[in-house]
Amino acid sequence: MKDLVILGAGTAGTMMLNKLYKLLDKNEWKITIVDNEKNHYYQPGFLFIPFGVYTKKDVVKPKKQFFPGEHEMIESEIFKVLPEFNKVHLNNGIILDYDILIIATGSRTAPEETEGLKDKLWYKDIFDFYTLEGALALAEKFKKWNGGKLVVNITEMPIKCPVAPLEFAFLADAFFEDKRIREKVQITYVTPLAEAFTKHKCSEVLGHFLDDKGIELEAEFNIARIDNENKKLISWDEREIDFDLLVTVPVNKGADYIEASGLGDELNFVPTDKHTLQSLQHKNIFVIGDASNIPASKAGSVAHFASEILTENILSYINAMPLAAKFDGHANCFIESGHGRAFLIDFNYDVEPLPGKFPLAHLGPFSLLKESRTNHIGKLMFKWTYWNLLLKGKELPVGSAMSLDGKILDNQQIKEQFITDTQQIQKLSGGI
Repeated sequence: MKDLVILGAGTAGTMMLNKLYKLLDKNEWKITIVDNEKNHYYQPGFLFIPFGVYTKKDVVKPKKQFFPGEHEMIESEIFKVLPEFNKVHLNNGIILDYDILIIATGSRTAPEETEGLKDKLWYKDIFDFYTLEGALALAEKFKKWNGGKLVVNITEMPIKCPVAPLEFAFLADAFFEDKRIREKVQITYVTPLAEAFTKHKCSEVLGHFLDDKGIELEAEFNIARIDNENKKLISWDEREIDFDLLVTVPVNKGADYIEASGLGDELNFVPTDKHTLQSLQHKNIFVIGDASNIPASKAGSVAHFASEILTENILSYINAMPLAAKFDGHANCFIESGHGRAFLIDFNYDVEPLPGKFPLAHLGPFSLLKESRTNHIGKLMFKWTYWNLLLKGKELPVGSAMSLDGKILDNQQIKEQFITDTQQIQKLSGGI
């Protein structure tokens, strides 16, 4: 009997468990999944909690509800991986042997990495919404807050769901309009990026939206510390931004055991082949979701698309075949813009977000790089899809690779795509 061990039972780990359970011979392979949490959290829903759209019960369910029958679940923190011995040491004293290891332990917020962030104002006038505790605390704060300087701040990239801070700013604008105190709230969006978002095409659209909504953009702000006494964000170049209420996205890091195991970079993300999803250091270790350092968004859609590729490559690895399946960095994200409307973007490693229709060419029903009511409905409907289809490893009507069908390309993009396609054809044909 051979052992396949999955570290992490979040979105990516649960999907891989369900997919591989269906495909691996149970007489040959034992699958073990390790996680320290009994509950599964629908993290995209955290965004809506401060605004009273979702409650705790909407985003929390028991993990065992999404697991298949014959597997072993171990509830424990992970102490260390010893890749040279193919072993995982758990905090509860159990030592697991593995033939194949899948790292799917995601990322966590690390407010302690920024001086003054988790200090006396934490969960009083400084909040995050990337944790359930932070989102719930902020919801209570918003019930009694009557205005002032609201700062939405990204501490450092990369972060989970890079569009979420923008969504928060847009939803805050609408929320305070509905409360009829928008004129009393000054909203400032503070980012270390040179523009509003990581993708330029999207930033052109969303940056314009910030202006229209009266949200001030402070770009290239690299935060050094928080002054709790005077309520200021202070950058490394000594720029200062005042706040009455700070909503922050702290530094995101991989799990601590990754550092202890010598498997990660300076932020504990695992160096990973961006196409095959195989560890760059160890051939029998694969990485999926936010735990990797691949240059794709740390978002649930990326984990979903990558799971299709990783499943194929693990089967190839088991059969001593080349890892032929290649992940293209495909991601798509709904972006809430307030008042029951949203955008949708679809992109990959090489292609910026484009206008058009999704997922069906010319039919949609969703519009790309365009605000619509339908996109907002799609975002809300995704919660049902997540709980009932995605986590259980079921097929969804969207391929793992990004498609250009339904997308509108300008002349330069058509030329670049033609060159890319030609190069790929030449490579496949041996350069002829």
